[in-house]
Amino acid sequence: MLNCAKILWENKESYASVITGEMGKVIKESVAEVEKSAWICEYYAQHAEIFLQDEKLDVPDGTSYLVYDPLGIILAVMPWNFPFYQVFRFAPTAVMAGNVVLLKHASNVPQCGLLIEEIFKKAGFEDGIFQTLLVRSDKVNKLIDDPGIRAVTITGSTEAGMNVAQRAGLNIKKSVLELGGSDPFIILKDADINTAADIAAKARMINCGQSCIAAKRFIIEEEIYDEFILRFQKNLHQLKFGDPLDETSDYASMASQKLKEILDVQVKKSLESGANILWSDNQAPNEGAFYNPTIITDIKPGMPAHEEELFGPAASVFKVKSAREAIEQANNSDFGLGASIWSRNIDRVKNIARDIESGVVYINGLVASRPEIPFGGIKKSGFGRELAHLGIREFVNQKTIFINKNS
Repeated sequence: MLNCAKILWENKESYASVITGEMGKVIKESVAEVEKSAWICEYYAQHAEIFLQDEKLDVPDGTSYLVYDPLGIILAVMPWNFPFYQVFRFAPTAVMAGNVVLLKHASNVPQCGLLIEEIFKKAGFEDGIFQTLLVRSDKVNKLIDDPGIRAVTITGSTEAGMNVAQRAGLNIKKSVLELGGSDPFIILKDADINTAADIAAKARMINCGQSCIAAKRFIIEEEIYDEFILRFQKNLHQLKFGDPLDETSDYASMASQKLKEILDVQVKKSLESGANILWSDNQAPNEGAFYNPTIITDIKPGMPAHEEELFGPAASVFKVKSAREAIEQANNSDFGLGASIWSRNIDRVKNIARDIESGVVYINGLVASRPEIPFGGIKKSGFGRELAHLGIREFVNQKTIFINKNS
């Protein structure tokens, strides 16, 4: 696994160029994605043995302990938006636990899938420990049905996750779902507005807004609403649109024209129902897969901007009268992946964080997945956890062994 990390570090520029070429993110984000993948490999090389060591259980009439045995072959269905990182967020945990991985990657990033298989082989893992399958999505059910596959994980849309979970359930197989999100970004009246507005622009524009944990719903107390919006708009405008291979570009195209059209329909339907565009930039062209950063206001329940995940650079903005109303608005969603809260009163906001319905809450920080912190969601954002000690224990048999004291 340390060899995997070394290969990733040494070839990060060439791997990044493949990522950008296949799905369009700017090159500096692609490089960062490869670096983060290497970080995860290093983390589990250092911590897997500790996380999987036998755990003694306290019983009065004998000796008992918990062991973690591998399950076998794990199917991973992975998305295009972080074509290296999403795979490495899962694969090192499964492999270090003694499992074998079959990857069904998104159809628009086949070279990324093949490169990752090559990395595992070059690192010294035996053939078949990690294998990329170049198959269509309509073959996933047949794969899940195969008795050789013992469990499945998917990162993707809620609809795709429902299909995988249903099929896994019919086969009584373990599944982990990391699905869509509509993360709230809550700015309370005592927040550091400058910092919050700066991070808000970055949080909305990660991967041109095509991230499950990108901030999508901005919930602002009314006392600071106008000031925050002005700074937020300014920071969005300062982001540079350009060639994805230009290291100075902050955003470029969306991953496909179809994805752009889906977002455009969601925004237009919201406008037809009474929402308004407060601001939209003009750096990107209108044709093709390009979409300018956009701020939407006057959003009501029932509108796509309220009910659905906007997977692109469109920010939904809500004005609230109190922290309690902010919590209610944050929880008024089918999704529950990540959330961030901004306030100088840490003791108070720690209690607010407990009331947010999500898998992870960041206080005064950008929501991000990192190897030391368990990651996953609730509600329609899925179930199960990746990363940290919980992630490596998802695809093992947590077996209890008991020895009678009279033995």
